[in-house]
Amino acid sequence: MTGALLLAGLLPWIALGAALAFGIREPRPLPDPHPAPPDTPGAPDTPDAAPLVSIIVPARNEETTITRCLASLTTFEGAPPFELLIVDDRSTDRTAEIARAHPRGSATRISVVEGEPLPDGWFGKPWACFQGARSARGEILLFVDADTRHHPELLARTLAALDEDRADVLSLLGEQEMGTPGERLVQPHVFLLIGMRYRQLDRVLEGDAWTEAIANGQFVLVRRNAYEAIGGHGAVRGEVVEDLRLAQELVRAGFRLTLREARAFFSTRMYTSLPDLVNGWTKNVAIGARQASTRLGPIVLPGILAFLLLAWVLPPVVLLALTVRPALSGALPDPSPLLAWSALVTGMSALIWAGVHLRFGGRAAYALLYPAGASVVAFIVARSWLRGTRRIEWKGRTYTGGREAVP
Repeated sequence: MTGALLLAGLLPWIALGAALAFGIREPRPLPDPHPAPPDTPGAPDTPDAAPLVSIIVPARNEETTITRCLASLTTFEGAPPFELLIVDDRSTDRTAEIARAHPRGSATRISVVEGEPLPDGWFGKPWACFQGARSARGEILLFVDADTRHHPELLARTLAALDEDRADVLSLLGEQEMGTPGERLVQPHVFLLIGMRYRQLDRVLEGDAWTEAIANGQFVLVRRNAYEAIGGHGAVRGEVVEDLRLAQELVRAGFRLTLREARAFFSTRMYTSLPDLVNGWTKNVAIGARQASTRLGPIVLPGILAFLLLAWVLPPVVLLALTVRPALSGALPDPSPLLAWSALVTGMSALIWAGVHLRFGGRAAYALLYPAGASVVAFIVARSWLRGTRRIEWKGRTYTGGREAVP
């Protein structure tokens, strides 16, 4: 293998590094908040009063996270009046009890909505969100997950961004909290795959751009008229990845969607262990990948799997095979050009991953373990691909054929 051939073998990773560094446009930051409205929380509505915001928190067995979430939501400042509705999605723990006892803080009211039995054809989260919207009084609806944390200025800033972009729906990319080594190792790989698919996150989308629409279900702010025009979460009742589909349906219906960056104002702890992470992403990957790649259809998952294995796993495996095996026999490492190629590609990949981990608030040292992270994600993709929607397990529920399986 000549030097020219060696360089040719490196070109795909050089191009990949350049594309990741310069080809992904991140969302714009949130603007400064508008001045606080003159009316105070709880004051009677007047024609000039700011619209009421209804914050809806679907919650199923969230006793370990709900207090932190509610404590941040009830301290919003400088924002229009807002109400807080927690939809207890038939929890079997103390979620509802904790929510009922929480002080309303700066909210006009805090209410726990008792979740009704899950109808056929519905997944749990869309049904909980639908019930919350049905009980809400506001002209603007905000859906947030129970594992989120919010800065006091967040609501005011997001409403300012909604007005600034003349948008009907807004979603956020916030800080992803990663507390265990498994989270720090694997989560950046998943986020990078999403970023490679959605490379222009700074655009306001509408109309024909619906295939590029994406939303983060941890925080979705939507005007009620837009939400009701598509049938609300009823339009995505049978969707596992309901946030992505909701964004697509809203944009396809002619409404404007904007995505903003809010790492300093919004954070989420998605999973607390590696097994939870694997199960959570297994639920989402197959369906989300197909929804995100409407033109590629059935080949998208094998394509992702091949990319993970060829780009991130194969070169270090070759390097290991060419160095460890001769060393065990007492021989020097094989000095072949293949060894040089695998060593250079592995080193380049480690540098790429050092940048990725730093971008997501992690430690650059985790880049040295990037083949392990890629292998776990490859396992998740294969597992999700094989399972499809035949059997989905989440939040203590099991769905088969799109219906809840009753024990």
